[in-house]
Amino acid sequence: MPSALDSQEIGNIAQEFDNDLVLLRRDIHRHPEPAGAEERTAALVAERLRAAGLTVTTGVGGHGVVAVLDGAGPGPTLAYRADMDAVDDDELDELFESDFASLVPGTAHLCGHDLHTAVGVGVAQVLARLRERWHGRIVFLFQPAEETLAGARAMIEDGALEHTPPREVYALHCGPFPVGTFAVMPGHGLPGQDHFQVELTGPDAASDARRILDLVDGLSTVRLPRNPVEYDRLLADLRDPDGPLARFVVTWPELTALDDGSPLVRVSLRAWPDGRYAEIRDTVRAAVEPLPGATAVFADEPFPAMVCSPELSEAAARYLRGALGPDAVEVLHASFPFNGEDFALFLNGVPGAMFYLGVANPEAGMNGAPHAPDFAADERALGFGVRGMAGFLLSRLAADVA
Repeated sequence: MPSALDSQEIGNIAQEFDNDLVLLRRDIHRHPEPAGAEERTAALVAERLRAAGLTVTTGVGGHGVVAVLDGAGPGPTLAYRADMDAVDDDELDELFESDFASLVPGTAHLCGHDLHTAVGVGVAQVLARLRERWHGRIVFLFQPAEETLAGARAMIEDGALEHTPPREVYALHCGPFPVGTFAVMPGHGLPGQDHFQVELTGPDAASDARRILDLVDGLSTVRLPRNPVEYDRLLADLRDPDGPLARFVVTWPELTALDDGSPLVRVSLRAWPDGRYAEIRDTVRAAVEPLPGATAVFADEPFPAMVCSPELSEAAARYLRGALGPDAVEVLHASFPFNGEDFALFLNGVPGAMFYLGVANPEAGMNGAPHAPDFAADERALGFGVRGMAGFLLSRLAADVA
């Protein structure tokens, strides 16, 4: 049987890759690719994984990469997912760190997927170096098109989970927590999303559109933070199991027009828990039905929430505290309301969890807030992510699961 590994051994191996992973992250950061166009990033990933000895398949669900790493003998199969795409927005300016800013106008890694990718590569490299010390298989899923919520479904439909179905699946996401820490979300995660539109015609169409806009705006129970004080309040609410984020709705209404000039109200919204979407649809239908010439059209079904396994989230917290220290992990008791994650689709089919990787360093001006226009991350987080996830995956391979 392979000999047991402790966190110090894992950390010593991981340290050898630290500088290279920083350079990889900066390379990807300079050359961001939007959803569905991750060809260069996927090639960088595949090259490093093949060099580490993994069996690599490219072109899965678009530019997805699936890499298989086998240990010293048979055992359970786990999966680890990292997303590769960048944010694509024509209004993006030339932002970010002057020493390795995005070279692609209108595209930037505002969500930290460049860090996610680099951490995933590092985890694979460390575990490959140690492969004679563990039993089982780890499947690495480098996913395209997360920003459009299309990549996970495409990879799954292309068979990413079928060759060797995993027992568990995990992922990391950058978060506005201090570098060197993690956050777990037992029974929580990120909300799903729904869409609908209301077409209005007739002489009162303009005033009816205003009524619908007011209704939709009134559904929101939480607003985007407008300043650092409100953002800190939001982070505090994530730690409160009975706070304002225990149940929430966030709406984004937009008034546009049909080709004939008639008003058109488009709405996207997020809610927690998922069961709220049905009642919101009923509320909208009840408001639209009395309006002459008004029609509400809904998406086929809401995109599901990402809900992390309580048991596996708590297992991660125990491991990470033991490996990195008692203050290395905090527990969130609510879901961040403004963003979603198509990792939800992996979790719908396989038990698992996503964890936040702290990347903030306020003293250095790095807020660690994904999707903020001034998002910046402390690159020391790469090493913490690799050490934490490599060790945790090994602990799960060795876990006695009934």
